[in-house]
Amino acid sequence: MLSRVAESLYWMARYLERAENTARLINSTTQTILDLPRGASFGWDGLLRVAGLDKLYGEHYGQPNEDDIMRFLIADERNPSSIVSCIHIARENTRTFREVLPMEIWERINSLYLYAQQQAPLALNGRGKRYEVLNGIIERRQSVIGLLIGSMSQDLAYQFIKLGRNIERADMTTRIVDVNSAVRLPDDAPGVEALRERLWMNTLNALSAYQMYRQHVGVHVNGSDVVRFLLADAHFPRTLQHCLAEIESCLTELGRYEAPMGVARMAWRRLESIRYDNVDGSALHDVLDHLQSDLGALHAAITQQYFTLHQQQAAGDMESQSQ
Repeated sequence: MLSRVAESLYWMARYLERAENTARLINSTTQTILDLPRGASFGWDGLLRVAGLDKLYGEHYGQPNEDDIMRFLIADERNPSSIVSCIHIARENTRTFREVLPMEIWERINSLYLYAQQQAPLALNGRGKRYEVLNGIIERRQSVIGLLIGSMSQDLAYQFIKLGRNIERADMTTRIVDVNSAVRLPDDAPGVEALRERLWMNTLNALSAYQMYRQHVGVHVNGSDVVRFLLADAHFPRTLQHCLAEIESCLTELGRYEAPMGVARMAWRRLESIRYDNVDGSALHDVLDHLQSDLGALHAAITQQYFTLHQQQAAGDMESQSQ
């Protein structure tokens, strides 16, 4: 497979996954803020920090406020990680290499793009409409993945799609979990323990994980059990451990995997070293920050191993033309 085709498929999958999980992150943060008592130290600017977009936001907007942050995260195409931007980029990658994919995939992604373009302005008109539109994006994107799984041969093209999807999913899961690490509740807040339980339920719901948590962990929700489940459960498809296992499976199928596999094993070792009785507040944030760095290093290793050939060729062509 040509490395430029592989890279486009990888990024198509990443951007689609990012669009869905940004919608999940916004819905989770919205519910968290609605549940917070007076005196809690978390606001909309916390969402920007969790997403890693606070500096880019500052280049285009003034003081953080809900309306501007929603516009930036949902519809602002100056932000390459906004939902509209992610779907647009994924659509362009799909259009360029449609012959590699089942024909219906282009139609489904184009439909998602049109929905996002039409509905994004409406999502800025209040929390109720925003929740409805974001759920519509989540559902339509899930239908794309369902179609891919059900109608595409699991060849090299499929492995690059699966690879991109799981790297992005692992990263975004850590960011959704990180929302709670940024919340500081006043110790004298009435029913503070019940409130903490409610916040962790919001995290589980954001990842469509609440029912599976109840089945495999228990009916009582607490921070350490939720974090352990969302990072280290081997069977739920949005956990970090499950995503890493899928990534290793893809690398094995692709071959020439020694360098990226070594980085993936470093992420495994960090994950296995976590002590879940001590994951709260800043300690949890530090753990998640290190895991995100590991995933960034894994992406860099994958890029170096599989995608640099066409980049080097393009650079060589430009150099020849300039001589």
